[in-house]
Amino acid sequence: MAVKNKKLNLKDKYQYLTRDMAWEPSYQKKEDIFPDEQFEGIKITDWSQWEDPFRLTMDAYWKYQAEKEKKLYAIFDAFAQNNGHQNISDARYVNALKLFLTGVSPLEHAAFQGYAKVGRQFSGAGARVACQMQAIDELRHSQTQQHAMSHYNKHFNGLHDAAYMHDRVWFLSVPKSFFDDARSAGPFEFLTAISFSFEYVLTNLLFVPFMSGAAYNGDMATVTFGFSAQSDEARHMTLGLEVIKFILEQHEDNVPIVQRWIDKWFWRGFRLLSLVSMMMDYMLPNKVMSWAEAWEVYYEQNGGALFKDLERYGIRPPKYQDVANDAKHHLSHQLWTTFYQYSQATNFHTWIPEKEEMDWMSEKYPETFDKYYRPRYEYLAKEAAAGRRFYNNTLPQLCQVCQVPTLFTEMGAPTKLSHRQLVHEGERYHFCSEACCDIFKDEPEKYVQAWLPVHQIYQGNCEGADVETVVQKYYHINIGEDNFEYVGSPDHKHWLSIKGQKPADQSKDAA
Repeated sequence: MAVKNKKLNLKDKYQYLTRDMAWEPSYQKKEDIFPDEQFEGIKITDWSQWEDPFRLTMDAYWKYQAEKEKKLYAIFDAFAQNNGHQNISDARYVNALKLFLTGVSPLEHAAFQGYAKVGRQFSGAGARVACQMQAIDELRHSQTQQHAMSHYNKHFNGLHDAAYMHDRVWFLSVPKSFFDDARSAGPFEFLTAISFSFEYVLTNLLFVPFMSGAAYNGDMATVTFGFSAQSDEARHMTLGLEVIKFILEQHEDNVPIVQRWIDKWFWRGFRLLSLVSMMMDYMLPNKVMSWAEAWEVYYEQNGGALFKDLERYGIRPPKYQDVANDAKHHLSHQLWTTFYQYSQATNFHTWIPEKEEMDWMSEKYPETFDKYYRPRYEYLAKEAAAGRRFYNNTLPQLCQVCQVPTLFTEMGAPTKLSHRQLVHEGERYHFCSEACCDIFKDEPEKYVQAWLPVHQIYQGNCEGADVETVVQKYYHINIGEDNFEYVGSPDHKHWLSIKGQKPADQSKDAA
């Protein structure tokens, strides 16, 4: 009697459509086909133990993404046709978009390239499929972010050449160097850096405040992009946790290697997110929460629970997390003060916070803001009112690893500059912290090759020796009639015209 074929459940179907398409090589050695799999010393004993958190086949993937695309671009079109930019809270908000489009969106494309590359390096079919799908996700995010913000480019300055600026502008070397570092590492370190440390541990500190900030400030195009990417990000975060657990469960020798990577990439991610802290506390006219509050929720609480869960594998919290926890009270203020000095060399505006904003910061940072930062802003405002607006015309010392200017202060000593240096093979290198110095010591042959923008300018490699020439010729930031201040800038004048006000108006909306 003929027996009917049993209907496959979803798990078995997924197995046949992914894992069972792999094969054992017969005339080539596996180590020759996947030469980088053993490069870092990671030992994988059984690839079949890889568990995909979201069991998606390609036909289902395309169907889900196509449905999201139709809805997303319908909203983009409606936003543009109805001049949605006129409904944002204030044109100062657009400076957050400038920072995001030049600093973050290119990272999505870098992630696409990274996952496409490392997916080729794993002999396990499950990991290859996961990397393939995430690579496509990241490419889609790069495109939809640019499309979401492209409407603003018609009305405001500084959004015109994001990809070009990302490769050249001094402060954008911070995010660029982060992904260059990850993509030049081995495949397992790349997954630890991006899938675990960035996507799982730190991504909420980037996306939740930014998308919430867009909603609070009337930017429905960016909010819609955030919702569209949310299901992708959930998959990425779950993949990040699966990656780290899989590596740790495969062999005990993997534990110290992974711990070293976690220490490194937590710190590198923390330094990268310092740009987000400034955006949250200073660039959003309608504020969502302070950076300190976001750090407490999304790292101290969520991250604390995560590392408690990983204790059973022998993993401890990142080495320098106490320094990061202490810095939450100072980070955004130190960054904004620095960018205020160098606004003549950026694609966005800076300003002295209004009294109401400083009162808000006093409430959010009761132990630090009034003591260390309010007096600084009051002095700078007084100087600007007297016609002596402060610009720093000397270029700052950059950290050899994270490439942030050495502007931070020591833990527990907010008036003492944090700076480390060491001599390697006859050359002196400078660092913003003990953590970055440790990272350099572990791989000096990698970080001695860092392309530091300030050094390149002083060496004459950026089409000029003075800041103004470099900004216009090398950065493609056309200064024109812009005076580097928001008030009186073309962006400000355009916003006043939208609101039916004159440049002389000093209303709260125009401040």
